[in-house]
Amino acid sequence: MLDVGELYIWGREEGEGRLGLGPGRGPDHAGGLSIPCKVKELPFPVAAVSCGGFFTLALTEEGQLWNWGANSNYELGRGDKIGGWKPRPVPSLEKVRIIQIASGGYHSLALTDDGKVLSWGHGGQGQLGHGSIESKKIPSFVEALAHEHIIYISCGGSSSAAVTDKGKLYMWGNANDSQLGVPGLPEIQSCPVEVNFLMEDDGLGPHKVLSVANGASHAMCLALRESC
Repeated sequence: MLDVGELYIWGREEGEGRLGLGPGRGPDHAGGLSIPCKVKELPFPVAAVSCGGFFTLALTEEGQLWNWGANSNYELGRGDKIGGWKPRPVPSLEKVRIIQIASGGYHSLALTDDGKVLSWGHGGQGQLGHGSIESKKIPSFVEALAHEHIIYISCGGSSSAAVTDKGKLYMWGNANDSQLGVPGLPEIQSCPVEVNFLMEDDGLGPHKVLSVANGASHAMCLALRESC
């Protein structure tokens, strides 16, 4: 992404449209794109981007979410399983201002300008945070976080995380490899759980989490120790 808001993309295309360049730019053409190519179908300057397993998200400067690519697990949040070769806005979010986006293997999160979290896509590992393993066809608010003001979100392969304005860290989803940071959780944690071991450290004062990052089977966070 350039400072003028133009989006460039490259890599392998396997027929699901993740590059957003239309048909004919896939593995039949030397395995994909080795040189970045401009995504011309985005009509507005782009402020942020995120890549999922086989799909792509772009957030415009006006806070509108566009996406494209694979959709067999409702990754695009449009209510169907029809994939997309070209960028299109998410219909249910056209009147919602989004300030941050995050993508996992087959799911996504979006953060609204009033600190609420939406999730959609595959939910088989509890990564959507709705208290079940059901997938979501369209973006749905994570009600378990409704009492918090969220300022940062992140997705792993099948896990998710959120940071509040008070510096609290919540995580949910696949816990099979201890990637949620809370001992004793079931393999599938379908509701957000607070990671609170950071709050006190040998009497030196509590930690305030600033941001979080998720991998496929691990996670890390950036924290600030507050004065007592």
